[in-house]
Amino acid sequence: MNEVKIKKQAFLKEACFFFKSASLHANEGDLQSCAGFILKALDKERRAGGVGPQVLHLIKTR
Repeated sequence: MNEVKIKKQAFLKEACFFFKSASLHANEGDLQSCAGFILKALDKERRAGGVGPQVLHLIKTR
């Protein structure tokens, strides 16, 4: 596996962990912690989407 896929998988694995933690805290009634874990999971998913080559300024304005 190449480095990009490894990094992406690592971010998604962390996101999964945070979503599971959020579910556990929600079941216990701790909604404040649950919300925090959801935000952390969403951040990891966002980072996973940004892994890899970035294309900037492909279309130049006239």
